[in-house]
Amino acid sequence: MKNILYIVSFLLSFGLFAQNQALFDKANAYYNDGKYAEAIDQYQAILESGVHSSEVYFNLANANYKLNNIAPSIYYYEKALLLDPTDQDIKNNLGYANNMTIDAIPVVPEAGLSKLIRNVTNKLSFDGWAITAVSLVFIFVILFLVYHFSYATGIKRLMFVCSLTALVLMFISLSLAFHKYNLDKKDNPAIIFVQESKVKSTPNATSEEVFRLHEGTKVQVEEAYNDWLKIKIADGKTGWVLTQDLKLLKDF
Repeated sequence: MKNILYIVSFLLSFGLFAQNQALFDKANAYYNDGKYAEAIDQYQAILESGVHSSEVYFNLANANYKLNNIAPSIYYYEKALLLDPTDQDIKNNLGYANNMTIDAIPVVPEAGLSKLIRNVTNKLSFDGWAITAVSLVFIFVILFLVYHFSYATGIKRLMFVCSLTALVLMFISLSLAFHKYNLDKKDNPAIIFVQESKVKSTPNATSEEVFRLHEGTKVQVEEAYNDWLKIKIADGKTGWVLTQDLKLLKDF
């Protein structure tokens, strides 16, 4: 019975893959013909089937960019970048899309040491740092064994130093892994999806308006309360906006 279920599951997944590949090819054909709205429908159909890939998001963003849909193009470029953060084409096209936004928000510069630690931490993902730490454990064990069983004084001294170095690097990698985990946990970006959003001082429609944001602007969501979200922008300012005014990027 289990074998039958495995076979049925495999056939269904294979059928879904074939169907989505057909949709992807059809969407690309529409895009190449300049039928961007039709291409968007096909890419969206792929996403609705539960398939998420940087290629689909990237092409969907390109189609929206062609139609001057500011918020959707930035949103889907950002989604593609989350799945493939090293892709230079995504970064370049996101830069072009950001040029269409109205809000010019200066970025608060980080302090030297804080910036250095963040840059180093973001070199790898949490899994990347964890794998590095595990690899260094194995290297440490091998080097220590060579040190333990070696009779030559020079080799023992070299292996001792190398094993200690591997151990120190392992602890550093482990620390960076946990730091990356905490950074990712705090990172909750969103894109403003309305033409203009009034940012309030408190989660209340009658409260004071502190500033306004326009479609396509990227914000960080810090807190939720009823139908309101507390956001922070690149210059450090905070405020509350209606949940319906934006779309979270990490929603899958």
